[in-house]
Amino acid sequence: MPEITVSMAAGRTDEQKAGMMRDITQALVKNLGVDADAVVIQINEAPLAHKMKGGKTFVERAAAAKK
Repeated sequence: MPEITVSMAAGRTDEQKAGMMRDITQALVKNLGVDADAVVIQINEAPLAHKMKGGKTFVERAAAAKK
């Protein structure tokens, strides 16, 4: 039973997340030959203030991008 954990910044819609999980499931079915019922996917979301890239939080990066 493959289990996939996706870590990402918060902010996507439930529809976007469901679509991503469906696509990942289909990729595992195709490439690993497993049944879709065997695939488990979990999303761990971090608030933008709790995730950092390049020494800046995602809140800071978003503010800088708007300037």
